[in-house]
Amino acid sequence: MNPVLFAFARQYAAVVIAALVPVVLTAFLSIPFNLGGHPGEPRPAQSVVGRHMT
Repeated sequence: MNPVLFAFARQYAAVVIAALVPVVLTAFLSIPFNLGGHPGEPRPAQSVVGRHMT
C-alpha cells in the first residue's frame, strides 16, 4: 500500500472512531438511566407507574 494512502486511511479511521465514541457512550449510558434499566429487562415496581412528561 502506498505510504500516503496508508496515512490517509489511518487518519480517516481515527476521525471516524473519535466521532463515534461519544455517540456510543452517550447512548449506552443515558438510555438505561432514562428507562430505569436495560432494554429487555423486567422493570422494577416503582418504574412501572406511567408518567406523563409535561
